[in-house]
Amino acid sequence: MLLKRATELGRVHVSQDEDLLREGARWLSERKDFSGIIYLHQLRITIGQMVEDLELIAGATSQTEAGKNRMLAAQVSAPCWQFVAEE
Repeated sequence: MLLKRATELGRVHVSQDEDLLREGARWLSERKDFSGIIYLHQLRITIGQMVEDLELIAGATSQTEAGKNRMLAAQVSAPCWQFVAEE
């Protein structure tokens, strides 16, 4: 429901909910468009790191690059980002 609403608003959905990654994967497999997902593991990143990383992503990417049908996740062992899935 939240992914659908974020897509309607043209917003990338930021979450710490692992279920959202499964939902995004399901949408990709069904070829449903969504405006993007950024996942941050709640126990492996501080709020400060999260804000800094989101600012970096926002400043370094266009709406197209950061969003449509892509899922980003913070790597567990390193403070960097990786695409976990895209169309």
